[in-house]
Amino acid sequence: MKNITDSFVSLGHWPFAGSFGFNTDILATNLINLSVVLGVLIFFGKGVLSDLLDNRRQRILSTIRNSEELRRGALEQLEKARARLRKVEMEADEYRVNGYSEIEREKMNLINATYENLERLENYKNETLHFEQQRAINQVRQRVFQQALQGALGTLNNCLNSELHFRTISANIGMLGAMKEITD
Repeated sequence: MKNITDSFVSLGHWPFAGSFGFNTDILATNLINLSVVLGVLIFFGKGVLSDLLDNRRQRILSTIRNSEELRRGALEQLEKARARLRKVEMEADEYRVNGYSEIEREKMNLINATYENLERLENYKNETLHFEQQRAINQVRQRVFQQALQGALGTLNNCLNSELHFRTISANIGMLGAMKEITD
């Protein structure tokens, strides 16, 4: 402690102008240097430091204002999006209800059209079967008639001799002639 007080006392005692010397008291010289540096820093750095702090404060405030504006804009967009979502959900529900009724209507139309097609095909099948039956019946009739005619001709050819054959032809010609006179 005595050294510290001695250094302050020695501050009041300056050597005369012609002598130059080193102060070997480290504590005294450091305090003087620190006080000079701090005094210069405070004097010159006060304006710079306050300007830096003011600039920083202004940037922080403008960032906060911008953030608030962005937040307000985001909230507005969120509300618009929610309103749009509600509108789209209502339209989707409407389309869903209409879609289900449209699907049911189309399903019924398809079922009805299928029944009509089946009925038409059944009628066509029945007509085809009837036509084929008639054709088969006609073919059988023709074959039976042809076979009967061939059998009758065979029997006639076997039973008839030429004189009987000649008389039958003459009788038939006579009958045709009589029929012609009746019709005239």
